[in-house]
Amino acid sequence: MKKAAGLTGHQPTAGTVAGRSLPDTHVPPATTSTQAAPTGEQSTRDRVTLLLLERRAATAAQLGDALGLSPAAIRRHLDAMLADGDVVAREQTVRGHRGRGRPAKVFLLTDAARSRCGTHHYDNMATAALRWIARTGGSQAVERFAAEQVAALETRCQAALADAGDDPMARAEALAAALTAEGYAASASTIASGGQLCQHHCPVAHVAAEFPQLCEAETTVISRLVGTHVQRLATIAHGDGVCTTHIPGSPHAQSGKTVTTVRTDR
Repeated sequence: MKKAAGLTGHQPTAGTVAGRSLPDTHVPPATTSTQAAPTGEQSTRDRVTLLLLERRAATAAQLGDALGLSPAAIRRHLDAMLADGDVVAREQTVRGHRGRGRPAKVFLLTDAARSRCGTHHYDNMATAALRWIARTGGSQAVERFAAEQVAALETRCQAALADAGDDPMARAEALAAALTAEGYAASASTIASGGQLCQHHCPVAHVAAEFPQLCEAETTVISRLVGTHVQRLATIAHGDGVCTTHIPGSPHAQSGKTVTTVRTDR
């Protein structure tokens, strides 16, 4: 893997979404939402889905600009996704003085659409299994289970970060790409106080809502992989739109000791 050049705060372009390369899009004639969509149309809708995972909400104009589509083309796709129950539309919140006319609508993925964007299966069985573990072995048993579950993810991400160097910010960018490949739709950006790693999809969000040990184990892994103290500010499992992990600009983790802070309020 090429060495990460550092974090960037730009929005995705027509060429990339959450670290993924996007093919050129051919938009064929319109089809109704009840018909099987041609490959080109489905590809475009997949790209719209990825952008909404990345940004959480966006207007038709913003989506069209990012994907290089005309207003008519992007609205046709959004209309089909609305009919299929994949997106919902809400009025855009405008702060301060508002011009004439109604505010533009923003589009968000529905829970059903988000649940299809990754390995979000067998939630009920997983929750039941963790409840059994908690009853028979206590909270420490759940913690050990969670740590074991993310161990394989950590190993795969370590391989992806092999050429990222020692700088925590460069490692965070490489980690975002690795997590995106794992289905987390992750991104990394610089902020005034350092950097932040955002995960726009969580494959285990429904289970983690009841068992925050899964979030805690994941945050510990993120801290080890970037090589410094991190702070989890928000999680999808607790109702936030994005899992956000702050990476301080001045690392202060002790040598050989990793300190993590995880939001666990419920």
